[in-house]
Amino acid sequence: MAIETSRHQRTCGPVFVAGPDRSGTTLLFALLASHPDLSMARRTNMWRYFHGRYGELHESANLERCLDDMIGFRRMRHLAPDRARILREFAHGPASYGRLFALLHEHQAERAGKSRWGDKSLHTEHYVERLFAEFPDACVVHLVRDPRDRYASVRRRHGQDLSRVGAATGRWLSSTRAAVRNAARHPDRYLVVRYEDLARDPEATLRRVCDFVALEYSPEMLAMAGAPDHRTGGNSSFGDLEHSAVSTRAIGRFRTALTPSEIAFVQLVARRELAAHGYQPVDAGLRGRARIRFWAWELPVQAGRMTAARIIEWRRRRSGVPVSAPKERSTQ
Repeated sequence: MAIETSRHQRTCGPVFVAGPDRSGTTLLFALLASHPDLSMARRTNMWRYFHGRYGELHESANLERCLDDMIGFRRMRHLAPDRARILREFAHGPASYGRLFALLHEHQAERAGKSRWGDKSLHTEHYVERLFAEFPDACVVHLVRDPRDRYASVRRRHGQDLSRVGAATGRWLSSTRAAVRNAARHPDRYLVVRYEDLARDPEATLRRVCDFVALEYSPEMLAMAGAPDHRTGGNSSFGDLEHSAVSTRAIGRFRTALTPSEIAFVQLVARRELAAHGYQPVDAGLRGRARIRFWAWELPVQAGRMTAARIIEWRRRRSGVPVSAPKERSTQ
């Protein structure tokens, strides 16, 4: 767990929200985006798709290819990048990817009348060494959620066929283990927050987050007015909420949303991580033939899917994901 220092004794530059899909990252984005001093961008995926992919940016051809691809990327359009201005200002600073990324964010913050900027992109936790090399004063807030509830939300949004429990649990394990490593390596720059704490006591949790990222807490954040395109302003996949509601209804939803074998699988393969983050096991309810089927068939099949998913993601992080890749899904 990150060491918290008084806001008045530390500094923080850009603010990054990390974590896998369906873990509460969008809720935290909406809350932070509503701070009067912080401009937040959502799911730009700059580190996943663009960082280091175009060669040295002091060469104009590389810079222009990278910038053109960024401007054409659909998730970057809300930043309304001004190509001519970016090229002009980039020429007067370091020829780095971090500087290029910062210009897009700084221009958005300027239009919003805010002094600082941040970014919420999925799986940023896997790129933190690059991130801190570019922004040594950055702060990262990583959301962790009970993997059983997270998978229930994934199933609710995408259906069972798109995200089997093995693959979903593998992504959760990779993310959560990265959170622990990152917090140990960068204790004053990396904060791990449980989704459940944010949902149950948003004000206290936000005060903690604000202190960590050197912001004065503002009650305006709870209204989430800074994220008007947020689907409900809330945080539940199980029914719409009124705007600005922070619900606890999805906590423990796995008990009725998942099958006994799905619950048993998650609790078995992620038992150490569940315990480390305060998530208690339950009786999955496997009895008789269902128990035999789980051990003889479902466990090895899902374990294979989990291993395959983790290998695929590892390869993508090493080789990069092309911008022209098929349409993104939230698991990316």
